Amino acid sequence: MNKIPVIAIFDVGKTNKKLLLFSEQYELLQEESRPMEEINDEDGFPCDDVMALTSWIKESYTALLRSERYAIKGINFSGYGASFVYLDEEGKVMLPLYNYLKPFPRPLLESFYTKYGGEELLASQTASPVLGSLNSGMQVYRLKEERPEVFSKVAAALHLPQYLSYTLTGALHTDITSIGCHTNLWDFTRQHYHRWVTEEQVDGKFPAIKDCTEQAGATAEGIPVGGGLHDSSAALIPYLASFTEPFVLLSTGTWCITLNPFNAQPLTIPELKSDCLCYLTYKGKPVKASRLFAGNEHEQQVKRLAAHFEKEADYYKSVKADPLLLRKYPMDYEALKQLQTEALPMVSVFGERDLADFGSYEEAYHLLIADLMALQVQSSWLVMKDTSVKKIFVDGGFSKNPIYMQLLAAAFPEMEVYAATVAQASSLGAAMAIHAIWNTQTLPSSLVQLRKYGQ
Repeated sequence: MNKIPVIAIFDVGKTNKKLLLFSEQYELLQEESRPMEEINDEDGFPCDDVMALTSWIKESYTALLRSERYAIKGINFSGYGASFVYLDEEGKVMLPLYNYLKPFPRPLLESFYTKYGGEELLASQTASPVLGSLNSGMQVYRLKEERPEVFSKVAAALHLPQYLSYTLTGALHTDITSIGCHTNLWDFTRQHYHRWVTEEQVDGKFPAIKDCTEQAGATAEGIPVGGGLHDSSAALIPYLASFTEPFVLLSTGTWCITLNPFNAQPLTIPELKSDCLCYLTYKGKPVKASRLFAGNEHEQQVKRLAAHFEKEADYYKSVKADPLLLRKYPMDYEALKQLQTEALPMVSVFGERDLADFGSYEEAYHLLIADLMALQVQSSWLVMKDTSVKKIFVDGGFSKNPIYMQLLAAAFPEMEVYAATVAQASSLGAAMAIHAIWNTQTLPSSLVQLRKYGQ
C-alpha cells in the first residue's frame, strides 16, 4: 500500500492545540486536538505549560513516523505570537511561557515610553497600540529591567511559533510575521528593529531573521521543517493566493479583526487609540488592521439573554434573521462611518439595555447583533476608507450568523460581502507558505468557499 504524502501542521492557539494533516491538494485529511491544562508562573499567573507542549509535539511526530497510512513530506507551525520562550546557552527552556494577558507594571511602562518619546510616537512607529504584555517586546524589556541576572543568561528569545520549529530541528531563527504583530519591536517607518531594541541591547537575544517560505531546518530523519508563522498572518495566505482584487478579511472569533492587505497608509493617532495596528504578511508587507472585542461581548451577552429568557446557552444558534426585526432597529451606517471619536468604544450599548423591554429572546438578540454591528462598521471602516477595496470576506463564527451577515451587507451596500469558508485557515496558510519545500503539485485555485450576502 502506497502511503499518502502529507504535510503535518501543529497549530497552537491559546485555547486549542491541534495537529492537522493536509494532502498535496490541501485537503484536510486528519485533525487531532489536544487539551492542555495551564500552569502558573512564579507570580501565580496562569500560562501555557511549555514543557507539556514540547512533549506533545515530539510524541506526535514520533507517532507520525510510524504511520502506515501517511508519508510525512514536511512540517510547519502556526501559533499565537505574543509570547516568548527563553533558552539558555545549552538550548534548554529556562523560564515559563509567560501569558500575554499578564498585567504589566504601570511605572515600568511609563518610564519606558518616556525614555523613547512617548506613547503616541512609539505606537505610530511600531504600529502597536499600547497593550502592555500583549506587546511581546515589552515582556523582554521587563525581564531585562526586573531580573537582569536572569536576562544575562538568556542565549535566545524565540516567539512561540519559532520555538515550536526549534523543538524538532534545533535551529534558531526569527520570523517577520511574529515580529510584525503589535510587538513594539519593529519600526514600520524604517523596516527594521526599533532603536530601543538595539539601545537596550535586546537585539542580541534574537536570532537572525529567516524568510518563512524557506526551510528552517530538518528533523533527525531528514524531513524538511518550516520556521513557523504567527497565526493571523498565516490565515491570510489562502486568501492572498486565491484573490487578486483588493479585499478585506474580517476574521471573527473572540476578537473580530479586519485585515486590509491593500492599505499601506501610516497609522494615525486616533486609529491607534481605536485599537488599529499593523501586521506583516509572510512576504513582509504591512497589513493594516483594526480589532474589536465583539466575539467576547457576544459570548457574555448571550449568557445574559439565556438566563433572562430561560433558554439554553446556545439558543442563539437557532435564531433566524427576521426581516421585520431587522427593520425595527435601523442604523444610520453612513453617519457611523463619518463619526469622529477620539477612541472607538470597546463594548456596545447593549449591556446597558433593560431586557425587560423586549418581548422575546429573538427580538433582544436582533438588537444585540445590531448594536455590535454599529461598532463593527466603525472599526472596519477605519482600515477600509480611502482604499480600493470592493470585497469583504468574513470567516470564523460570525460568518455563520445570518443576522450578522445581513446587517454587514446592509452597512456596506457598495461592497460585495461574502461568508467565506476555509478549512483551518491558519494551518492551511502555514502549509502553503512552504509549498515549494514539500509539494511538487501546483497550488489549487479554489481553496476558499464563498456565500454572497446582499444584492
